[in-house]
Amino acid sequence: MSMGLRQTRRTFLATAAMAAASTVISPRPSRAAAKYRRHNVTSAEGQKMLASYAKGVAAMLQLPANHPQNWFRNAFIHLMDCPHGNWWFYVWHRGYLGYFEQSIRALSGDDDFALPYWDWTELPEIPAGMFDAVLTPTDRAYQPFTGNLAVFTSFIKPALTDYWNSLSKDQRGQLEIRGYKSIDDLWNDVTGFSPSANAGISGNEAFATTCASRYLSRDNPKLDAKTTYDVSPFVIMAGLLPTDFYNPDNYLSFTSSKTTSHNTQPNGATKFSTLEGLPHNKVHNYIGGVGPLDPGPYGNMTNFLSPVDPIFFLHHSNMDRLWDVWTRKQQRLKLPYLPQGADLKTFSDEPFLFYADGKGGYVGPSKAGDYISTDRFDYDYAPGFGEDIVNPPAVASAPQAKPQQGSVKANVGTVRIPGDALEAHLAAARPQPLMAQITLPRPSGYSTVREFDVLVNAPANVTKVTADSPYYAGTIAFFGSMMPGMAMTMDATFAVPLPTKREAFSALRAAPNQPLSIRVVPSGGVGTAPTLKALSVGPLRP
Repeated sequence: MSMGLRQTRRTFLATAAMAAASTVISPRPSRAAAKYRRHNVTSAEGQKMLASYAKGVAAMLQLPANHPQNWFRNAFIHLMDCPHGNWWFYVWHRGYLGYFEQSIRALSGDDDFALPYWDWTELPEIPAGMFDAVLTPTDRAYQPFTGNLAVFTSFIKPALTDYWNSLSKDQRGQLEIRGYKSIDDLWNDVTGFSPSANAGISGNEAFATTCASRYLSRDNPKLDAKTTYDVSPFVIMAGLLPTDFYNPDNYLSFTSSKTTSHNTQPNGATKFSTLEGLPHNKVHNYIGGVGPLDPGPYGNMTNFLSPVDPIFFLHHSNMDRLWDVWTRKQQRLKLPYLPQGADLKTFSDEPFLFYADGKGGYVGPSKAGDYISTDRFDYDYAPGFGEDIVNPPAVASAPQAKPQQGSVKANVGTVRIPGDALEAHLAAARPQPLMAQITLPRPSGYSTVREFDVLVNAPANVTKVTADSPYYAGTIAFFGSMMPGMAMTMDATFAVPLPTKREAFSALRAAPNQPLSIRVVPSGGVGTAPTLKALSVGPLRP
């Protein structure tokens, strides 16, 4: 067992009832074992599922462009409707994966098929089988469709146009919120064309040619050191520790921003949860080449046509598994695992209107509430990383105070933290590690920087670090281009656990408040540093 896991298990022993004053939703009633089990892709069962997965993908590639289960049409569901940066992120993707799983089951001929998951915490590299035949988008089977943009356009755009013309009023309304008033608006995101700039932006191009559709390859399968840090036990456990489904302080929230619809920006900054903002976004980006290939064009995984790459579904199966782990942890502690009060109805009634089912048809109107439980698709997960958090001793913790607000200037923020809080953080004696909430503007226009390193107490002359630097606290990653209609705010807040290497806190003194400097720099060392909008650190005890 790694040191990171031993520490995080110990730190969780005191965690239990930050939401003790709220109404508790009773655990789901026990039932017979699920019909389908999603296995780790590295297991014998997971490898068996990969064989059926490949058969299903091959069948979807051969369906005509106007078929709802065509491989590329399925990916366009994600581009047209997926929520990111809000509290519908997990539930929407659960429905999307569930219906996709049904399609593979039907088209592969394997009635027992269940999506395997890729546990990148345990295996920080693309599983070897995902470079075989149609399980990589660089395979020659994709060439007739993605050999170049002209080929892709002639194949898919006429069918998409027909589909667009058949959409209901409610579907059109959701697309308008997203910024798509016509098929050409949507197609601009395929090509990366920006009407406001009257130019193409290569990093925003959702389409990728066959040869460039995935950066990682069989002879270069590993996640880089910074992505590996973002999926490390320390970061994942920090994302599983919150006991609120949603909290305005995003380090205390399992989910991202609360919004009025899954296609709407929040009224303030988009607040990414730890798991969405770090492991989810960073894995997407690195597979597609953000970093090595800046400023683009990138592979499929960096934008909203990411489901063109079959690794997408294994990546999101693991994200869904972590939601299931968190849910069962909450149930074990008899804490809410869904929004409370009026928020639960608002959350559950949100309409999802674009899914295609395993029978080759459209689902029709459905709601988020249909997908809040794995019971909807009758599956569960074989154990993976994080499972230890489900059964800790249920010991109540002290209530948490509001975060300590800091001051910001240029790309640097300064905040004062009680010395005993820092000492407890460094000794891994806190229920939850100290977390920074960092608000910065989202890259836009011609900006080519999508990722930023967070440095804690770094000397002024340190502007570029490696993942093993004592000052490194992780990499903030922006996934996908900004939807044109979702421009109410361009600011985003990320929750980042502070490092635990004592070298970053060498000036620590037994004083009431310790000065803490947090700086954000372009991850590759090239480009303009963002101007920070806000900084705070918590959780702190009152």
